[in-house]
Amino acid sequence: MRTSFLGRRSVIKEGFRRLADLPEEERREQAVRLNELSQHMQREIDARVDAARKAETAKQLEAEWLDVTLPGQAPRTGSWHPLTEVVQRCLAVLRQLGFEHAEGPEVEDAYHNFDALNIPKHHPARDMQDTFWLGPEKLLRSHTTTVQARVLGQGRELPIKIAAAGRVYRNEAVDATHLAMFHQLEGFWLEPGLSVGHLKSLLAFVATSLYGEDVRFRFKPKYYPYTEPSLGLDIACTNCGGAGCEACHHIGWVTIIGAGMIHPAVLREFGYDRDGITGIAFGWGTTRMTAQWLGVSKVRPLYGSDQRLLNYLHRGQQ
Repeated sequence: MRTSFLGRRSVIKEGFRRLADLPEEERREQAVRLNELSQHMQREIDARVDAARKAETAKQLEAEWLDVTLPGQAPRTGSWHPLTEVVQRCLAVLRQLGFEHAEGPEVEDAYHNFDALNIPKHHPARDMQDTFWLGPEKLLRSHTTTVQARVLGQGRELPIKIAAAGRVYRNEAVDATHLAMFHQLEGFWLEPGLSVGHLKSLLAFVATSLYGEDVRFRFKPKYYPYTEPSLGLDIACTNCGGAGCEACHHIGWVTIIGAGMIHPAVLREFGYDRDGITGIAFGWGTTRMTAQWLGVSKVRPLYGSDQRLLNYLHRGQQ
């Protein structure tokens, strides 16, 4: 357009070239008109070009518009397995009471798994725990109480407050509610003067810390070879509120903690049967606790590798 109206061969330039052929008076007037026309065309062309550029910019902005105030698409992050999260919550509660975390081997010997815990050979209590034997003396630990035996064997100074968590193994028939491997958490406390009153207060604190102040719980007598007396703590099933459901086998109550005063034979085995020393011990299955926390009646899905199912159980997302 600029070339057509203002170029060397345009009508306006041709008019300028013919000015010399015009009379003096007419030449001056014609020159003024041509200059005005040239300036007008220059302004018009500049305006059209500017408008075209603005339209092109607006079109590009519309096509490439982006709301920078929108939240970004953050990558999905991993999280603890529900079992690990429950264990960490339990350990956090016990840390408030001064308990120290300790670990022990999963491949144990018969002494730390049985003999040191008042379960000698041919003791009928060994039949309570069907064991995976790896040889004459080696086995997969059947409970985390083995950590208690190993810590007491170190001869530590009092008071001793230990919490241990980990996998345990039982040679049981596998079904939806029973597995050959599951998780336990154990705690024990040695100090002169401890009594059943201390034990029940501690268990009540643990139960309310984990399940809330409104949780309904009860104590009941139990038997364990390494504690005397022994007791259990039941809570009203969190899945049905105590009405009875598949998760609690329609009883309404679920035993979450087994506990008792450490048996005098265990204290004697490690030289703590002196100076009025007594001990309390307690433990619970974190597998069952996790199932109650998630509101599922079967524990088997907790140990599966289906990430979609674990994500749904943990976060309530598909």
